Amino acid sequence: MAGVINGKEQKTVQAGKKSALKFISNLNVNFATPDQPPKCTWHKGVDPETTPHRRAEWRTQEKIYSDVTKAVGNTPLVRLNKIAKSYGLECEILAKCEYFNPGGSVKDRIGFRMIEDAEMAGILKPGSTIIEPTSGNTGIGLALGAAVKGYRCIIVMSEKMSNEKVDVLKALGAEIVRTPITADSNSPEGLFGVSHRLKKEIPNSIILDQYSNPGNPLAHYDTTAEEILHQCDGKVDMIVVGTGTGGTITGIGKKFKEVSPSTLIVGADPVGSILAQPEELNQTDSDFYEVEGIGYDFIPTGFDRSVVDHWVKVNDQESLPMARKLIKEEGLLCGGSAGAVVAAAVKAGRDLKKGQRIVVIIPDSIRNYITKFVSDHWMESKGFKQCDNPNNHWWWDQSVANFTLEALITATSSMTCERILHVMKKQGIDQVPIVDKNGGILSMVTMQKILNVLISGNVRPSDSIDKASVTVFPKVYQNATLGLVSRILERENYVLVLEKQNIGQSTIEKPIGIITAVDLLHHISTNTPK
Repeated sequence: MAGVINGKEQKTVQAGKKSALKFISNLNVNFATPDQPPKCTWHKGVDPETTPHRRAEWRTQEKIYSDVTKAVGNTPLVRLNKIAKSYGLECEILAKCEYFNPGGSVKDRIGFRMIEDAEMAGILKPGSTIIEPTSGNTGIGLALGAAVKGYRCIIVMSEKMSNEKVDVLKALGAEIVRTPITADSNSPEGLFGVSHRLKKEIPNSIILDQYSNPGNPLAHYDTTAEEILHQCDGKVDMIVVGTGTGGTITGIGKKFKEVSPSTLIVGADPVGSILAQPEELNQTDSDFYEVEGIGYDFIPTGFDRSVVDHWVKVNDQESLPMARKLIKEEGLLCGGSAGAVVAAAVKAGRDLKKGQRIVVIIPDSIRNYITKFVSDHWMESKGFKQCDNPNNHWWWDQSVANFTLEALITATSSMTCERILHVMKKQGIDQVPIVDKNGGILSMVTMQKILNVLISGNVRPSDSIDKASVTVFPKVYQNATLGLVSRILERENYVLVLEKQNIGQSTIEKPIGIITAVDLLHHISTNTPK
């Protein structure tokens, strides 16, 4: 069979019987970040017939599937009618809706591919346990496969990820191990450290490792890219993909570099991540972002950044409102990372003309984020949406600057957990800011956090308080309203109030008080107009 791509005749490569390579992730052997140089021999201009990997067929002729894994792929391509017009774009934007996969995300493709490759290579057998560090969606794909095939499945994921993902994973029979939001991925308490420890403790277990596993990009090389080429009759001017493990953009990018080299491959990377190039794009004062499933603090082994022609950095203020627009205006029940991808496409597509076409990959569904960006109250508490005052509360629009704050007790990072606990007990407080020598905020420690780490055995009372503190915490500035404070306190136990101060040539954020629900209620009850 042959097809015409951008005016050139191309051979259609049929699925072969070649066996998968016997891939074993280093995480199964050593405690190390999967950021080693890739061993893949692919390069631009390579003959696709020379691949050592098996090829998966993307077409399906079945009317009744033998099990749910056969329903993966062949997702719809949907035109965005209002978004492109509202941003003044002349080109067409088509959304590849990956949330139509049975597990609700693009990661179903790689979950099933990695399981099948491991089975074919003889390293995943009946009675095996699958362990995987993930932001959640790959875990769901693997848990679906494990449920169908009868494997035990353990998912290691950050506490940042939504509770909806956890509930879905548990419903599928997976076991969940959470890691702290602020833990480095390669620390003993981070994603890879915990995964490697579990691998050593559990007999007959394997880490499939989406970060290094060739089945990750291959799933998209063999299926996602082929589907897009088929659906668009080969006419694609630009593809915009969110980047995390890099598998989606690597697989799609490699296929298009072979058959449609004029197609621009654009990577969307959240502000706070380090995946974009050149490195100057990644410079920022913050490494935290709310969008889930994209961005990392290391370069995954399986990510071939050479296939990316252009990078666009996007922040939460662009991504999450755009995801809400996709839901409201286009009817696409998508997740937050879809907003990041479309926001990047709007930027990257400004120079495209009428008749040209962008394809954006919509990674996952609304299901995982009902209590997060889908919630108006959550969006308000994070500052992504104006705080509404539907009940006309007299105090709602008052400034925090006019709120009477209790005297603040602070600590330094040189203090031990034991000493901080003594201070908390003596002062009758549950939260203490950790500050530098100038009084600038470094982190926060709470009674609950100290309790958790001491009970876990990971921290001793004599250890530095740094081991029990967090760098992501609820905060507002003095110009914030009490309405915003109220929204935050619906989800958090406290809010730290900060004041910006100039110290020499730099500006520090100095903590000046803490507001709890009791403090806010006391203010309202004692100041209510007669």
